[in-house]
Amino acid sequence: MYDVVVVGGGIHGAGVAQAAAVSGYSVLLLEKSDVADGTSSKSSKLIHGGLRYLESGQFSLVKECLHERELLLKNAPHLVELKPFIIPVYTDTSRSALKIRAGLSLYALLNGLKRSGRFQSIAKSAWNNLDGLAENDLQHVFQYWDAQTNDRLLTQAVIKSAEEFGSELKTNAELLSANYVDDHWIIKYVVNGDESEAHGKITINAGGPWINRINNRFIPSPLQVNIDLVQGSHIVVDGEVSQGIYYLEAPIDKRAVFVMPWYGDTMIGTTELTYTGEPEKVHPTDGEINYLIDTVKHYFPKFRSITSHDVKQSFAGLRVLPAHDESAFSRSRETIIHEDIQNAPQLFSIYGGKLTAYRATSENVIQRIKHYLPSHKIRGDTKKIKLPTI
Repeated sequence: MYDVVVVGGGIHGAGVAQAAAVSGYSVLLLEKSDVADGTSSKSSKLIHGGLRYLESGQFSLVKECLHERELLLKNAPHLVELKPFIIPVYTDTSRSALKIRAGLSLYALLNGLKRSGRFQSIAKSAWNNLDGLAENDLQHVFQYWDAQTNDRLLTQAVIKSAEEFGSELKTNAELLSANYVDDHWIIKYVVNGDESEAHGKITINAGGPWINRINNRFIPSPLQVNIDLVQGSHIVVDGEVSQGIYYLEAPIDKRAVFVMPWYGDTMIGTTELTYTGEPEKVHPTDGEINYLIDTVKHYFPKFRSITSHDVKQSFAGLRVLPAHDESAFSRSRETIIHEDIQNAPQLFSIYGGKLTAYRATSENVIQRIKHYLPSHKIRGDTKKIKLPTI
């Protein structure tokens, strides 16, 4: 009998497995393919507070993410690195320099006025050093600091940490069914064609875009949160921007797009496109690829000759957002930890969530499940645990 069974080996499944094991619980993590095989390896690779979330009043989320960023910079310096972010302001930029300065000031304040929260204006005399950034109609350039990571390696490191504290990991292990009997879950799953069974007092659904499909395999079936899947795509092209990560407005719709260095190349992303297909079949559309190409060409003359044939790599991930009529760009990014006490007690489903805040989300889950489980000797504190090298 396991104390906790986690379904899903993305960053949140990894985080919950680590937090539960550190809390002294016995843990089994089931992943249907491989660790970080889904959205957790297809993000924008950023560990950040979310500067743009200030516009929609998500101050607590930004503050939490900035706090978590500081912890990751301390506990995983080999995986998370502070980088300069560059915001150019043109005559047609939708936000004025004054508004951006105010946002950066609030960002620094929410970061506790730490050195990592500092920002500055880049002098006009230095603009020609910004990777060939277009200077026509350029009015102002800001620089602030956030962090970059390799999301796959970060997830693998958290999983490895969870295993070091006693979690058991099974990959290529797909959930078949889960039945709630006598105050615990009977979990049936298949590994490489062989069916197995496990028993768990608590089950955590960390299935990301597969979350409701997984919930349909539980008996009794829990009430579900209505969600939208929002596709975010990225492309990688030859040539590197070396001065930082550029925070730009797409000329077509004024959405935020990042242009960033990535292993000697340049990565451009992301998009926001409602997705209704099977999560495992998501892929960048031609329209998204052209949208990202048009954006980088608009700001960097050195990329103006590239076409879709020059894209070295493209990938798409899926964000899980509460269903709503408003645009994905302006929707809340708060994580929902859902429990249907009446129909499916002791099953917790993680809807949404941000890469940066995975640890805080995982600790929130542990606080929710504690009253179902006996006390165990705590083995550590996830705020202080150094992540291993992969």
